[in-house]
Amino acid sequence: MAVRKLTLEALARVEGEGSLELSLHEGKVETARLKIFEPPRFFEAFLRGRALSEVPDIVARICGICPVAYQMSAVHALEQGLGIALGGPLRLLRRLLYCGEWIESHVLHIVMLHAPDFLGLPDAIAISRDHRAEVERALTLKRAGNEILRLLGGREIHPINIRVGGFYRLPTPSELSALRDKLEKAGQEAVALLRWVATFPMPDCERDYEFVSLRHPSEYPMNEGRLVSSRGLSCLPEEFDAEFEESHLPHSTALYCRLRRRGSYLAGPLARYNINFDRLSPRVQSLAREAGLGPSCRNPFRSILVRSVEVLFACEEALRLLSLYEPPEAPSVALPAIPGEGHAATEAPRGLLYHRYRFDREGTIEEARIVPPTSQNQASIEEDLRLWAERHLSEPEESLRDRCEQAIRNYDPCISCSTHFLRLQIRRR
Repeated sequence: MAVRKLTLEALARVEGEGSLELSLHEGKVETARLKIFEPPRFFEAFLRGRALSEVPDIVARICGICPVAYQMSAVHALEQGLGIALGGPLRLLRRLLYCGEWIESHVLHIVMLHAPDFLGLPDAIAISRDHRAEVERALTLKRAGNEILRLLGGREIHPINIRVGGFYRLPTPSELSALRDKLEKAGQEAVALLRWVATFPMPDCERDYEFVSLRHPSEYPMNEGRLVSSRGLSCLPEEFDAEFEESHLPHSTALYCRLRRRGSYLAGPLARYNINFDRLSPRVQSLAREAGLGPSCRNPFRSILVRSVEVLFACEEALRLLSLYEPPEAPSVALPAIPGEGHAATEAPRGLLYHRYRFDREGTIEEARIVPPTSQNQASIEEDLRLWAERHLSEPEESLRDRCEQAIRNYDPCISCSTHFLRLQIRRR
């Protein structure tokens, strides 16, 4: 058996450390492994013994790009365990906060991390040189998203204003008015971003995924909803363990999550879009169609286009929420002193994020469970890689490596909060 190895060190457009190993035999890819080798960070263990009031600030440190997703899943789960369901202005502000994270996270990925693949450029520096206007547009959009995080979260990175039961501080009318002006400009820039991304050359590649996302009775999902799949799954977040299972595979320090009865599935923008297209506003639907999308999209490379649609949606939704906002009587509600167990799932930019907590009467965390989007997508990423690599085995190994990296970036995987190395190892026999 002849073994050939090709190593790429310093992939700066995937968050975290990982490697890809392909095993090839007679023109076929026998195995494709996304090997995640970063040490586990044990956040679930850190949370045990801590007060439930500390949880939002601790879980925000899991990710510097999508801290709001971790905070929202945490507070929703803890409040469910306490028998609390926030409505009215406090619920509206939380959804507005999530809009800010979708905008800043998606725009970072679309323009700085993923667009270079489609334009034949090596990195964001080359993008800024050859497409300066588009980069300036992206920065305008990202600033708008960050401003929402700063105003409602207290700061842009690892927000500190979110608490179980609501917020520590509410925004003033003048602060919200200033935010509205920035979002109106951002909405215009989001339309231009979508139209620009629609010009990218897209590989012809479709897969029959089982999509999984939240489904809300009336909203495009962010904070709440049932867990729904394109093949008939429909359950509450508290039924997560009955339908999903995690397992450890030797080549990854992240757990694999699969549907118990059917195996791999896809979470994230493609899943949300396919399951919830009818929840988008008529204007966003129309602009999506203008960009070449219909109600369904099964091409993983077009996920960059779907993310652009979600940026536009988040800008419009943020403006809609601002128009509805009326200040509540207090920034938070009182919490009962009872033991409980709570579950919640929200839609992080990268997909479904599930949290479960059990706590005692004093509010001390006894058990914590967190299932992030990238661990749910690992199996699907590997299946994409196997099929995509097989189509391009005749190409030079450097070209094959580049194609595999692009396929991984379709998922915007958040391996950790840092960006370092991808090593590609090819075994031929």
